[in-house]
Amino acid sequence: MLYLILADLLVLVHFLYILFVLLGGLLLILRSYLFFIHLPAVVWASLLSFKGWICPLTPLENYLRQAAGTEGYQEGFISHYLIPIIYPDNLTLNMQSALGILVIVVNISIYSLVYYKHIAKQHGKQG
Repeated sequence: MLYLILADLLVLVHFLYILFVLLGGLLLILRSYLFFIHLPAVVWASLLSFKGWICPLTPLENYLRQAAGTEGYQEGFISHYLIPIIYPDNLTLNMQSALGILVIVVNISIYSLVYYKHIAKQHGKQG
């Protein structure tokens, strides 16, 4: 039971990481130092997508599920709603590359927004 709970928590962490990679740049509006955490996360997620690598969280989750005595995902909120988002069926290298491009485009857009808001803020202080 504990292993199953840990596996579900790991899926939740995995999902939150994906959200952070996609939208975490918006946090830079409030805390600019998060750039040094967010940018490496974006680079890592993009590399995983472009290279077709498996995220290290995936084997750990599978280990925890096997240790819990299950082979597949158990139905429940996390398994039912989050796992299909993190692990879509029929994921191909082309789809992963497209997701990598999406991550980069979304983050360039967010970083541009944050940069221009920062510049506007600086000009407001000077003028």
